Amino acid sequence: MCALSDESAIPRIGELLSFAAEKATRYADQVRDRRVGPASAALAALSGFHEPFPEVSCDPAEVLKQLDAIGSPATTGMTGGRYFGFVNGGIVPAALAASWMADAWNQNAALRSMSPVAAELEDIVLQWICDALGLPSDCEGGLVTCATMANFTALVAARHALLVQAGWHVNEDGMFGAPPIEVVVGAEVHASILKALSMAGFGRKRVTMVDADSQGRMRSDRLPRLTKRTIVCIQAGNVNTGAFDPAKEICAAAKEQGAWVHVDGAFGLWAHVSPKFEHLTRGFENADSWATDTHKWPNAGYDCGVVLLRDGDALRASLGMTAAYLEPGARREPMYHTPDASRRARGVELWATLKSLGRAGLCELIARTCTHAQRFASGLRNAGFEVLNEVVINQVLVSFGAPEVTREVIRRVQEEGTCWCGGTVWQGKTAMRISVSSWATTAADVERSLEAIIRVARDCQSVSSCA
Repeated sequence: MCALSDESAIPRIGELLSFAAEKATRYADQVRDRRVGPASAALAALSGFHEPFPEVSCDPAEVLKQLDAIGSPATTGMTGGRYFGFVNGGIVPAALAASWMADAWNQNAALRSMSPVAAELEDIVLQWICDALGLPSDCEGGLVTCATMANFTALVAARHALLVQAGWHVNEDGMFGAPPIEVVVGAEVHASILKALSMAGFGRKRVTMVDADSQGRMRSDRLPRLTKRTIVCIQAGNVNTGAFDPAKEICAAAKEQGAWVHVDGAFGLWAHVSPKFEHLTRGFENADSWATDTHKWPNAGYDCGVVLLRDGDALRASLGMTAAYLEPGARREPMYHTPDASRRARGVELWATLKSLGRAGLCELIARTCTHAQRFASGLRNAGFEVLNEVVINQVLVSFGAPEVTREVIRRVQEEGTCWCGGTVWQGKTAMRISVSSWATTAADVERSLEAIIRVARDCQSVSSCA
């Protein structure tokens, strides 16, 4: 019998939240000491979730017990200090607590009338981010799920703006028969840009790729002829090497011809906050649009990407939506700045993250994780392994020899459980990628992880040499 509508069940919400808080707190307290990747037994136990759709209601407490008993052991320890995969950060304490608060509020952040607090906090964090990243203060933008969606949103707005200049209104007439738009990217463009371009109707085969240097930076001297109907996509922080495209030169060349420059800065743009790394981001402020994530360096948790544009009119026009019951107010309305209408109030935990860290805390987080990356690089080099990239920020690429040996090292490190690092192929070489992004990572975590990686690698090389 379903009791969700029974008024007598309302007081049990407090008990349920207390139970959830107890389990979540235990998980957060123990994640530093557990293995990072789930054990094989925990993965096998996931079969316990598989059952026919329940015919009757279940006690919410029993639901949470099952979720904790089966789900918690099968998680990857991303919130601990020894997860170095996919440039994924942890979640700072204020963000975690604020997320609980936001979920209890259950606000729809589409319109200001739906949630004044969600709209207000979104306004504030967008201003703060422009300040922190050194971008124009009058930018307009929104909060989306991730950098992929932020890239998509910016590219749709760019498409609208460039076609309006050509006398074509894509919202009314679509892309059929529209004047062509040229898209230019670097040879080491991130896959999320290519996905966003394909979703926006540009196609992947029609994109012009510019040669990149040994670190993945677009070569500005190889730019093709640019026009008023060109979008140039540049990177702030290559996902493998951490390298930055020469934004100053590329933006200058684009501006001469009236081309649009979009920045994929999923994590690299945040380097601007640190005086030590700010020089890497110079010139990116001259672009027309920017995309970044906050689950990476700010460690705001999932899911929160940020899109920002100089041309707020293009953003709103490309994402317009009309309905009699959706009359906008006089102030900024969140849903007219993103593809989503109804969505969670992700600005709540982002505000809590930036408020709790402040500029000093964010600067320290970036500097510390970059220092840890340098320690990984020096420790691996000293052990006789090849570091493939210039470690400019928080990314380290290391080869352990033959491709099959490197792949086996990665597999065994993940299986061993001390830390978690992913694999990649960088300019023809198979490599382990170490991304240091979490506030929770300590020097002790790095030393413990280095010892495990080196031990496993030497064992793999010994076995390989005897084969």
